[in-house]
Amino acid sequence: MPSPHTTTGKRATKRSSSASKTGSAAKKTSSSASRANDAVSLLKTDHRTVEKLFGQFERSKDESQKQQLAQQICQELRVHSQLEEELVYPTSREFLKDDEIVNEAVVEHQAVKDLIQQIEGMAASDEMFDAKVTVLKEQVEHHVQEEEKEFFPQIQKTDMDLKGIGEQLMMRKRDLMAQMGGDTFSTH
Repeated sequence: MPSPHTTTGKRATKRSSSASKTGSAAKKTSSSASRANDAVSLLKTDHRTVEKLFGQFERSKDESQKQQLAQQICQELRVHSQLEEELVYPTSREFLKDDEIVNEAVVEHQAVKDLIQQIEGMAASDEMFDAKVTVLKEQVEHHVQEEEKEFFPQIQKTDMDLKGIGEQLMMRKRDLMAQMGGDTFSTH
């Protein structure tokens, strides 16, 4: 179902895109203006990273490579979900009039986590491995679409400190990736 906020969100995105074209000397004039290291930009970067990994998985014919890609996808999603659940969702509840969108996101995260746990316990040679990764991809695509079309535009219209949360996200992501033995750091 389309959100009544989608049009406004597109305008906010267009405004922030225009603002970034004016150069780095431009000051942030409103809380909805987007900057390279604000929470929304960082989370979208994570989304693009996982999309690329899913694409690589789909193109791969090698079981060993599929296993490695699936593990990387699962790790990226675990970290991303934890970041949102620790830093973004609780803070957004303070600023949104209706936090049902956050409740839905939390439920979607749990479904993704359940599937991740199953995938991590499988070998790429298992006959259900590809199917489970495909279903994970579909669940993540749905979640990303809702976040980018509805949730992000809503929080961008609030006074939520997206830059400050972005800084927290970067620090926490470094810690989580180190704890999980991650050798990549995709949030720029």
